[in-house]
Amino acid sequence: MKVTVEQSALLKSLAHVHRVVERRNTIPILSNVLLKASGGSLQLKATDLDIEIVETLPADSAMDGAITVPAHTLYDIVRKLAEGSQVSIETGLDSGQLVIKAGRSRFSLQALPEQDFPDMAAGDLSHRFVIQAKELQRLIEKTQFAISTEETRYYLNGIYIHTVDTDAGVMLRAVATDGHRLARSELPAPAGAAGMPGIIVPRKTVAEALKLVADHEGTVSVELSTAKIRFVIGGVVLTSKLIDGTFPDYTRVIPIANDKRLVVERADFTRSVDRVSTISSERGRAVKLSLADGKLTLSVNNPDAGNAVEELEVDYDAGGIDIGFNARYLLDIASQLEGDTALFKLADPSSPTLIQDREGASTLYVLMPMRV
Repeated sequence: MKVTVEQSALLKSLAHVHRVVERRNTIPILSNVLLKASGGSLQLKATDLDIEIVETLPADSAMDGAITVPAHTLYDIVRKLAEGSQVSIETGLDSGQLVIKAGRSRFSLQALPEQDFPDMAAGDLSHRFVIQAKELQRLIEKTQFAISTEETRYYLNGIYIHTVDTDAGVMLRAVATDGHRLARSELPAPAGAAGMPGIIVPRKTVAEALKLVADHEGTVSVELSTAKIRFVIGGVVLTSKLIDGTFPDYTRVIPIANDKRLVVERADFTRSVDRVSTISSERGRAVKLSLADGKLTLSVNNPDAGNAVEELEVDYDAGGIDIGFNARYLLDIASQLEGDTALFKLADPSSPTLIQDREGASTLYVLMPMRV
């Protein structure tokens, strides 16, 4: 194998694929990236057996062939080469080594044969649709922060993507929850999405897909079955297993009868929560919201550190209520809201609260209260 490729193009592709490779592996081949030269292209492939990412880039291939080398080492080498240089990659006389040359630099890496590299066959993917990259990015960004990190509740360790019939038509909906907060975002379902099975996309896959769509203009092709999902984003193909579990009936925790409406300036509210939470304990991070006619009082009382109080003028004319929330969760949700104001719908100090930009917004958040 002998191929020449431009440094910045190779670095960009390696940046995409090497992230999938775990730093510590008990199986040596899983630490490697597969390089495959063919015709006028170079294909890079990496996997951790749950996710596989493949990227193809233009290259000058003098001799076709394939080899695998340590992914993180190769990435570090290419990252440190002169920008814009031509990188020559070839197998040595000993096929157990790969030689990398650029300018006056020369590296030799231990290699493993292509046939040892696992292939993650996707099988039959029953549904396919095309979605704008920015729309997919929005669905992920609005819900990703609420994914649970608790491994025992593995079915919450991802985003639940499914279609629902609503008065506005069929919607593609993304939901994530960790039991303390819930995020739900939706958009009109693209052609081909209707009737798709509800799937749980794992946290690592969600993070990789978000990084890939963030700098991609145009569309993303999504193919899926009950077991796997594939994203085709430009020259990158990301294939992943899905979480084999049942996502809970989240609709039961979305309140529909909360009758106390609070409208607050989002920026002022965010800054106030951030200020008073400086006093809160790391373990509890509780902030109390006390509401009366037209006034919101934010307070934190930490016996070990002191207390903090701040008042805000708000739009609120229901009965008085004192309710506590985790300050970090409040700030996470506030950072996702897009409007100048935030709408809170409350019931009582022990019931979940609904938070939106405005009435009828395509994204909503549910936050469980804390005792204060």
